[in-house]
Amino acid sequence: MAAAAFGTSDFIVVANRLPVDVERAPDGTLNWKESPGGLVTALKPILSARNGAWVGWPGAPDIGGEPIPGEDMLLMPVKLSAQEVEEHYEGFSNGSLWPLYHDVIVKPEYHREWWNTYVEVNRRFAEETAKVAAEGATVWVQDYQLQLVPKMLRMLRPDLKIGFFLHIPFPPVELFMQMPWRREIIEGILGADLVGFHLPGGAQNFLYLASKLAGYSTSKNSVGVRSKFGVVTVGFRSVRVGAFPISIESAELSATAKLPETRQRARGLRKELGNPEKILLGVDRLDYTKGIDVRLRAIGELYQEGRLDPERHVFVQLATPSRERVESYKVMRDDIERQVGRINGDFGRVGRPAIHYIHRPVPRRELLAFFAAADAMLVTPLRDGMNLVAKEYIACRNDSTGALVLSEFTGAAAELRQAYLCNPHDLEGVKNAIDEAVHQEPEEGKRRMRTMRRQVLQYDVDRWARSFLQTLAGTVDETPA
Repeated sequence: MAAAAFGTSDFIVVANRLPVDVERAPDGTLNWKESPGGLVTALKPILSARNGAWVGWPGAPDIGGEPIPGEDMLLMPVKLSAQEVEEHYEGFSNGSLWPLYHDVIVKPEYHREWWNTYVEVNRRFAEETAKVAAEGATVWVQDYQLQLVPKMLRMLRPDLKIGFFLHIPFPPVELFMQMPWRREIIEGILGADLVGFHLPGGAQNFLYLASKLAGYSTSKNSVGVRSKFGVVTVGFRSVRVGAFPISIESAELSATAKLPETRQRARGLRKELGNPEKILLGVDRLDYTKGIDVRLRAIGELYQEGRLDPERHVFVQLATPSRERVESYKVMRDDIERQVGRINGDFGRVGRPAIHYIHRPVPRRELLAFFAAADAMLVTPLRDGMNLVAKEYIACRNDSTGALVLSEFTGAAAELRQAYLCNPHDLEGVKNAIDEAVHQEPEEGKRRMRTMRRQVLQYDVDRWARSFLQTLAGTVDETPA
């Protein structure tokens, strides 16, 4: 490849979305508004220092093609039509992959048209990345929407160092085998030099499939957390496979929760809720994986049995709208809102509902005030890659009070062993965990919370990103598992 064909960026993040939202003004001009998340916060210093770029969809159809120079990085919008968004994102990514990777809680749909668009969109992401990457650059591809990009990019630019990280669970082998294009996906991911999962179990599943499905030679020993990497031999290349549990910007959240205005707002929330003895809180995207219905049933039965008192124990559920055009999500929202109405009809009174349900986005500062106000956090997904809300709650508990009820089927459960762990498929077990959390002895609660805070503050999102990128660069122990 001629030198003129190379771009100028030494470090490129490739993700489904850019870290900005686009707004079209009435006169047709485009305005870009920053939408920072944990990933961009962690990677901003690296992107700034290494002439970085971010390749992603800008969030609206038929916009893109021209790079957008930014303060910290170059933004490269990938242009997608409305049909491509529908078939790639709403279709294959969230109608096929999402349910398959989340234990088939909802039956996945497999359509050839969706798959063909998924291939085409992945190709476009790979081509845009190849344009902006400098010779020998490092590229970090993110998540399930872009699993074919590593191989496509390697074919276009064999000089690049490529990493891939999956932010959702990787399914058991028996479930993954349903996928009609299973080999293509495994081969696509194996275009990377380093493949990362949240948990060792996901890495082990992937290694098994690389051997049995794609026929490659793989290492046999167990994968560790940020250590003891598996190895797949792909031709003359070695692909490392590891577990890198993602985290949050915990020190920043802890500091924000300490601010007088956050603490004042937390007191205001308690007052608005009628100064109950205990506030129980759920914070989720409205998604069928999150187990919102499970905790509502548990709360309703605990009120019925008198183990919780609606006068003293109030539950707040913040449910962020999600994928509202997808039929299964519309049905789920209706079911949850019926449950809330039924429980409030049975146990609320005028001006004092037992459950406060909010179905709209909550501003970040307001959310942290809710974390600071809540005496118990209920995190009950049926399956979750990590669940960062659990870690955010812990980061905001500066006085080490509070309690976390946590599903065993979250990645976070492997790290937060002092939570009140429960099986979300066992309603009595969920009820008992909530009961224990609400009625815990103060000293026992503080002991648990202090241990979890040490974990969350020590292993933050910056450490996650550094551990992955150092492994990709080969600056950590490369001994195969």
